[in-house]
Amino acid sequence: MSLRARFTEELKASMRAGDTARTSAIRMITAKLKDADIASRPSGVDQIGDDAITSMLRGMVKSRRESVEMYRQGNRPELAEKEEAEIAVIESFLPQQMDDAAMQAAVKEAVTETGASSVKDMGKVMAVLKAKHAAVLDMAKAGPMVKAALGG
Repeated sequence: MSLRARFTEELKASMRAGDTARTSAIRMITAKLKDADIASRPSGVDQIGDDAITSMLRGMVKSRRESVEMYRQGNRPELAEKEEAEIAVIESFLPQQMDDAAMQAAVKEAVTETGASSVKDMGKVMAVLKAKHAAVLDMAKAGPMVKAALGG
């Protein structure tokens, strides 16, 4: 089932269950998706694909995590909790992330594949990781691992 279809089904289910917080979060996701679809039209694409949707969802999670941090610093725990609830809903649509051991193995494989020997080759390694594991690999966590693997 595509992510678009999952959004629709989950929205219907949350509305039937009377879960207003989840319904609101899913509506927010679909609104962001419509904005992304509209933004992609000049390039000749009517609807963005699942990879782009996954990337969009990751961006939404990232911005909400930053908001949670700001709310905690501003002593607004109720707003931080609301953002965390939205993060949980958004993450329910994302594929399961690699654990640290699998991520280390993927980094090691990418370093071997590219023949990287120093931190100067980090871009090549990151490109291979993104090409092979973009959906299940957190690139923010992979960066420091790649740097450490290359002796940086």
